[in-house]
Amino acid sequence: MFVHKMWDDNELKKMVDGGVPFPMLSDAGGKVGTVYGVYDEDAGVETRGRFIIDPDGVIQGYEVLTPPVGRNVNESLRQIQAFQHVRKSEGTEATPSGWKPGKKTLQPGPALVGKVWQEWKTDQAFDE
Repeated sequence: MFVHKMWDDNELKKMVDGGVPFPMLSDAGGKVGTVYGVYDEDAGVETRGRFIIDPDGVIQGYEVLTPPVGRNVNESLRQIQAFQHVRKSEGTEATPSGWKPGKKTLQPGPALVGKVWQEWKTDQAFDE
């Protein structure tokens, strides 16, 4: 946890205003990492992983990267906002790739099948 604090204080707060607004896990011994399949027993450490878990305890998204490849904190925050938006809509809305708060959502259902590209092409709201 001390490494996370130093990382947040000296790095993340310079990249994301206020630092990361969610807790980071420290897992000495790899108990949690083993459950999530990211613990490297030979090295005695976890592979870098990010898991988005909803209030019901269900994993909604995850990303696991090897150490030489950096993670994108802003993308993690965007995904959390998208999952929160979809949950609040009770499944009546879906967020397309690159969606950000305030942008257009999709209405899932049979009418959308095979037509996402039309929505994508005709609506600049999906642009980043």
